[in-house]
Amino acid sequence: MAAYTGVTRGSRTLAWQVSEALRKAILDGDYTPGDKLPSEAQLTEIHGVSRTVVREAVAALRSDHLVEARKGAGVFVLPRPDDARPVALIDKVRLASDLEILEIRTPIEVEAAGLAALRRSPAHEEVILDRHAAVMTCIEAGTSIRAADFALHLAIADATHNPLFREFLEQRGTSAIPQSKPVAEDQREADAYRRLIYQEHEAIVLAISNGDRDAARSAMLHHLEGSQVRYRALLRTERMRPSQL
Repeated sequence: MAAYTGVTRGSRTLAWQVSEALRKAILDGDYTPGDKLPSEAQLTEIHGVSRTVVREAVAALRSDHLVEARKGAGVFVLPRPDDARPVALIDKVRLASDLEILEIRTPIEVEAAGLAALRRSPAHEEVILDRHAAVMTCIEAGTSIRAADFALHLAIADATHNPLFREFLEQRGTSAIPQSKPVAEDQREADAYRRLIYQEHEAIVLAISNGDRDAARSAMLHHLEGSQVRYRALLRTERMRPSQL
């Protein structure tokens, strides 16, 4: 994977972009107090940047007292004063918002998947495969797949050669990927859920790699509509279930 330390997009450095992605994941509750962040190597793979960039990004989070580094153990999320807010109420609001986002994403990303299958270059295909592998890296490490999931969808958008698909996703950032904490009740269920998402991704990735437009569209539709079904089922429950996802 190519490292491009020092390269900027617009006026923002890569370190800033990575730190903001992690900051948003923490503030959105994707990582809760006590959770361990992905390792330096995993973050390098997920974001496609160098270790130096990752270190700078984590240093920014440490200076804001969002995380702490524990020697020999990794980087962990610190408690925040607002963590005492009613979690169930917050999650219900987020869950409804996630469903709304999924409804908007579905027709746009179905088309993106089809175009990616037709237009992908060898370089784009390699990035898509790398981002897909990064999701499994997170699963095996037992960490959140949200950032890696988002990176995969961005790679598919890039393969369309239409910048508006990427712009659409970037407007939402990682919040374009549904908040998945309420889905699983324990770690075993959380792992099964992550692997289900990975399998759905794999069908999309293989169809794009094979240049099969119809299969790519169908796989993306199955993935996003499946997520909608799961979230609607959760909205029908009377209370949110605890989760480690």
